[in-house]
Amino acid sequence: MAAERTYVAPCPGCGAPVEFRSAQSAFAVCSYCRSTVVRDGAALSRIGKVAEVFEDFSPLQLLARGRWQARDFTLVGRLQYRGAGGAWTEWNALFDDGSSAWLAEDNGAYVLALPASTQRPVPQPDQLRLNATTAVEGKSYRVASNELVALVSAQGELPKLPPLDTQFAMVELRSADNEVLAIDYGSSPPALSRGRPVALEELELTGLREDSSKGLQGRSFACPNCGAPVEVQLANSKSITCAACHSLIDLRQGTGGELAHALQDEPVQPLIPLGSTGQLQGVQWQVVGFQHRLGTEPDDPDEHFGWDEYLLYNAKRGFTFLVDSTEGWSVVKPATGAPTFNASRELATYLGTTYQLKYSYKAQTTYVAGEFYWPVERGQASFNRDYSKRQSLLSMEETPTEVTWSVGSQVESDAVAKAFGLEAKKDLLQRGDAGPTTPKGSGVGCGCGTIIMVLILIMILLVIVKSCRDEGWGSGSGYSTSSPGSSTGGWSGGSGGSHK
Repeated sequence: MAAERTYVAPCPGCGAPVEFRSAQSAFAVCSYCRSTVVRDGAALSRIGKVAEVFEDFSPLQLLARGRWQARDFTLVGRLQYRGAGGAWTEWNALFDDGSSAWLAEDNGAYVLALPASTQRPVPQPDQLRLNATTAVEGKSYRVASNELVALVSAQGELPKLPPLDTQFAMVELRSADNEVLAIDYGSSPPALSRGRPVALEELELTGLREDSSKGLQGRSFACPNCGAPVEVQLANSKSITCAACHSLIDLRQGTGGELAHALQDEPVQPLIPLGSTGQLQGVQWQVVGFQHRLGTEPDDPDEHFGWDEYLLYNAKRGFTFLVDSTEGWSVVKPATGAPTFNASRELATYLGTTYQLKYSYKAQTTYVAGEFYWPVERGQASFNRDYSKRQSLLSMEETPTEVTWSVGSQVESDAVAKAFGLEAKKDLLQRGDAGPTTPKGSGVGCGCGTIIMVLILIMILLVIVKSCRDEGWGSGSGYSTSSPGSSTGGWSGGSGGSHK
């Protein structure tokens, strides 16, 4: 179908041409003076001025062309929001038939969402409690996030324009079939959009920014703690560490001016060095971030266990996580949807697969290195649940404002060593998959000789305990032993990260 006829009129602020490609677009931002103009028939009126868009080094740009479900579209506008979890961008995609959609960032990936509606009034934000279930038009959703956000800048042609720098609620509902339903309370009535995950490569995009990679190389600044140069490599990083002093730096306000930072003591050395590249599960990845995390039993805060998470990046696939725990290695990716549960929450079903609950525990981040697409913080805490079905994994992380899910599968330690050229160190990477004699969750593999030695020691201890009991030590001593129900942790990726 041919594109709609465009409409061009002079900007009321500076007289430069302002173009409308869609009859549904009510607003536009003048590219010259940044005046916000509203269209009323053939007349334009100026209603204010927006801040200049912040540089996000995205490969996307206005007038880029793409194709989705055999329909061609053009990116004609963008909105930039900021919430407690950082800033993100939503692109206005205008289809050649005159309809529109939003291409939005989501957990380091993208979601393409179409306008939606409901026959019943939309509930108020305080009625949508985090992690609760609700039904929309007969379909069940789970509340994944509920936070206050604000529009900070805009560009191009837009069907909506929330008030600038004024906070309003934004709620996201997610379903078991990988759908996300966003409720934007920045307009009255609230605007709804329904979307699903997409990869940039499947959108057949053309007209992307050729200089986006060059711009990344020049995005450097002095560490606010030690003054050493810090260079940002990723387009949408919201936090980064200084390689010299290990300070954790918040990038949500950009790289200029005062930068919030936190010192980190006792650095942890990752087994896979930052910057390493390797092919894992058929995709070429680069290690861009690392964090060590600590878990505790809900009913035994003195029992701790740790694991490591490597943040992997591919320009077309986005982000995924390589997790190193005592039960082995796993590759997990943030999920767009949310599972359904049975009454006891022992079973979770997602995309047709039912998983069994293995562990529930509290988690916090204790050390960070590299850069991340969410504002990771030392001490960042969450409540986690890990589910599994054979080699498949499903995990939940819950913070006070958001619930994120990730899905993935276990991977052999030899495959990890081969992927990143660490065959010489593969013994250090061996975990619970080392062999049939390795106890589940025992960490680095051990041989039959070690197990026999352990059995002998246990027999000696039993003899000693019996001797102690004969002498009156065994009763009323107050001594007890405990073993962690979860020695693994870390199946979950995203780690308390923002959904944007």
